[in-house]
Amino acid sequence: MKKALSIIVLSLFILNIGSLSSQDELTASMKRGEELYLGYCITCHMSEGEGIEGVFPPLAKSDYLMADKKRAIQTVKFGTEGEITVNGVVYNNIMTSLGLDDQEVADVLNFIRNSWGNEGEMVKVKEVAKVK
Repeated sequence: MKKALSIIVLSLFILNIGSLSSQDELTASMKRGEELYLGYCITCHMSEGEGIEGVFPPLAKSDYLMADKKRAIQTVKFGTEGEITVNGVVYNNIMTSLGLDDQEVADVLNFIRNSWGNEGEMVKVKEVAKVK
């Protein structure tokens, strides 16, 4: 019984260490992503991710952004054009590819998807690499 309890406690400890390192990894990615956001995205999507209604969609509390992680990766990685609806407002503009590498795409998405009221699971570099 003691041995079984020790194994359970050790397992929980190991799982907790793993989740701490995942949180640390997300925090580091978000920090890098914030720098990228300030360099590439802020002009259109504004300082708090609010966008410009009817011109550039908001990223803050964005139903469109948060609904489909793969689509978010595709948008940042390759750009997009055409009509989209974000939070009930129609946007029809062009976002060009920013030329970011896979790590940068993951980082900026981790920042955006976990800021301004958004709560998203971590975007990993291997997920970005798979999107063609």
